Amino acid sequence: MAVITISRQVAALGDEIAKSLAEKLGYKFVDRKQIESKIVELGFPLSKLPKYDERKPGFFASLAKDRDEYLNYLQLAELDAAKDGNCILIGRASFIILDTIQNLVPIRFVANDSVRLERLKKEFNWTDKQAQGRINESDTNRKGFHKSFFNIDNEQSHHYLLTLNTALLDVTQSVQIIESLLKTYITPEKESAGKQRIQNLLKAQTLVNKLVFEHKLNINFLHADINLDGTVITLQGVADSHVAVEKAIQISAKICPSCEIKSAVSIVQEFKMYHQ
Repeated sequence: MAVITISRQVAALGDEIAKSLAEKLGYKFVDRKQIESKIVELGFPLSKLPKYDERKPGFFASLAKDRDEYLNYLQLAELDAAKDGNCILIGRASFIILDTIQNLVPIRFVANDSVRLERLKKEFNWTDKQAQGRINESDTNRKGFHKSFFNIDNEQSHHYLLTLNTALLDVTQSVQIIESLLKTYITPEKESAGKQRIQNLLKAQTLVNKLVFEHKLNINFLHADINLDGTVITLQGVADSHVAVEKAIQISAKICPSCEIKSAVSIVQEFKMYHQ
């Protein structure tokens, strides 16, 4: 029926609710470890994951090509996980990566600091200082991750269809509310359109990954937008020559012969990325 994405504050019961909801609905639950494994399987080095995975990259890491490579693998991993629908994805900006999918149900879980503090103290036998430190670290990392990679504030409510306060709602109540929402919000038309949209987005992201990792084209921040009916792909990014752009268009036309390939790539002479 739907693709559900979960955004959550630490100790706001997001993981617990997502697991319970998946069991109730019979949905596939795609957790952090599965996405990380898929990113590594696709080709991103496991040793470099801690620099980027749901955290703001450091100064040099933010300038390295690894940053773009991580983002390309992340987007492909999440689109692949969502392609069959009836699934729940948690974290890793899934709500923004899948933003244009018609059957998307983005949900966020929050709770006030005092409640989160007590939950962490009880779960890990921590002191107030340890628990508050974990809250501060997690909130800062998640905010920095979304700002760095997508230039958005993940705490803004307009990104979500529903925000639930788990200081007031328990796991069972939250699951019941979401289940009721799905029955009225998701229609066969949205489900059909969403599945087609995911296929189109997969086509565009697969193209980007081939251009970057197989053909090694010198275009930074490469991204491919695809229109709703999947017939026009527009390449975006920054290159230091028209030659690289023309080559990208030619290769793209061969990879996606059923699509019209356009370019909105900016040409900036002597543009260089920091290499690690």
